[in-house]
Amino acid sequence: MPTSFAARLLLGVLLAGVAMGSTTLARADTVLITGANSGIGLEFAKEYAARGWTVIATHRRDTTPEVLQELIARYPNVRAEKMDVTQRESVHALAVKLNGMPIDVLINNAGVVILGGKDGAWRGPGADTQGQNFGTLNFEEFDTFMRTNVAGPALVTQELFANVKASRQRKVIAISSSNGMLTGKPLCCVLFWYRVSKAALNKLMLTISATVRKEGVTVVMFNPGPVRVEKQANMEFPGMLPTPVVVADMIKVIDRITIADTGRFLQHDGTTQPW
Repeated sequence: MPTSFAARLLLGVLLAGVAMGSTTLARADTVLITGANSGIGLEFAKEYAARGWTVIATHRRDTTPEVLQELIARYPNVRAEKMDVTQRESVHALAVKLNGMPIDVLINNAGVVILGGKDGAWRGPGADTQGQNFGTLNFEEFDTFMRTNVAGPALVTQELFANVKASRQRKVIAISSSNGMLTGKPLCCVLFWYRVSKAALNKLMLTISATVRKEGVTVVMFNPGPVRVEKQANMEFPGMLPTPVVVADMIKVIDRITIADTGRFLQHDGTTQPW
């Protein structure tokens, strides 16, 4: 009958579209980025959004930051979610909200470098870093650094691991630093707690990588190098690069890493970073 023929014809067209790799019906890859309202995290959100990925940009503010509101207005594939990586209840609440949603790439970016100061920027040795200088070490600040830079990524990765495992790519990324290196000439003489926390982050992620390898989940750490983020816009370090350049490099590396790379500590361009 004509109606049956038309139905069969329509079904055939739809199936042909799927067989030919129709992007209309395909699920977009998903990335979740912690600390996505500034710096490297914001640039990750911008670049993945432009690529058509579903972007879950997290922040810890009471209201959605203006920069994320602007990004959402431009890209309907972006959503902002409140999550404080230092608060277990906050992380768990988002995990419950995202239950069953595959997350292809989980980027643990949120972290602190200094405490205090009007805008959180580090402008070299001074009052803002006294709590991280030997002789004036502030041990309450140490707790904040470890809770944010180490326990935070551990908590987020654990709570969202089922989402990552349910995805196609199954990748967990941690933004670390050359300050976390144990080899080479010791760095002197400030930012004790930041450096200690980044070394601990590397060991944490290395241990997680060995634990979840059997699940097919790839875990890598990045040393982005000196990056001209907003808080360092007026500073100059040897080799400092614009944020879009560094993030674009890291995304290219993330695209190509496989389970064979799990546990590696990489520079932003993908070359191995000494520990």
